Amino acid sequence: MHLVPVLTAENSCLTELDLSDNDLRDEGVNLLSQGLSSPKCRLEVLSLSGCLVTEKGCASLASALTSNPSYLRELDLSFNHPGESGLDERSLWKTPPESITPKILDPNTANRNLVLSPDNKRVEAVKEEQPDPDHPERFDTWKQVLCTDGLTGRCYYEVHWKGTVRIGLSYKGIRREGEDDECCVGGNDQSWALSCSPQGFTAWHNNTPTEIKPLEKTNSNRLGVYLDWSAGTVSFYFLPSIVSSIKKIHLHTFETTFTEPLYVAFGFEQTQELEDESSAVSLIQVE
Repeated sequence: MHLVPVLTAENSCLTELDLSDNDLRDEGVNLLSQGLSSPKCRLEVLSLSGCLVTEKGCASLASALTSNPSYLRELDLSFNHPGESGLDERSLWKTPPESITPKILDPNTANRNLVLSPDNKRVEAVKEEQPDPDHPERFDTWKQVLCTDGLTGRCYYEVHWKGTVRIGLSYKGIRREGEDDECCVGGNDQSWALSCSPQGFTAWHNNTPTEIKPLEKTNSNRLGVYLDWSAGTVSFYFLPSIVSSIKKIHLHTFETTFTEPLYVAFGFEQTQELEDESSAVSLIQVE
């Protein structure tokens, strides 16, 4: 494989590599692993989706990445055949991200058209305004809520959603008063969000949308979110049903420089009709 000399070059500058939908198989992954095991390799993002890789190839990949202080922070092995003991991408990180369920949603930030569950881990948009007391941190117009604790470091959490929602992260200083987009999660330079609906996904930052290629099968309403605060990245993953052999599908990664702790944020569309099935988001325990 001609890529090995590139990966092992003294001043290698290759940081992203997409080999998706190639007939790579285990033999090709074994050769690729020779380059990945080199201390000179600077690869950060590797996509091997749909490359006919089996458990044998995954084992070779895992050995290469764990024997070298890898720079790799994203690995896509979707649409392969890793077997029951196949590779879990998170197991390859030298310092695995902390798998968390963010403690609770903050009732003091919740818009009055939102109802929180008794444990403050689920939020639902409703038509009737709730008799919540005034609070300076409450979103007065946008149907949004933040979690109580700011996140830094490397964190991974999962959510379940229904309807049309925004799932994101925000600095604490996001505006709470007003109808303009400066108050909307993903509508300003202080927040990053993924809009989720039955029609598909759209990434939002600074009120700029990035359309995401539709998935062939959306038999699940679960998402994984991986934050690497120091590296300045937040990634969103579609999580297929529990019975699926596919563990996660990468949807989008934001790249920036974070300067403050980030708060998990959930939002709902302003014009959304609530007569029918309502929209909701839940924090779920990571297994």
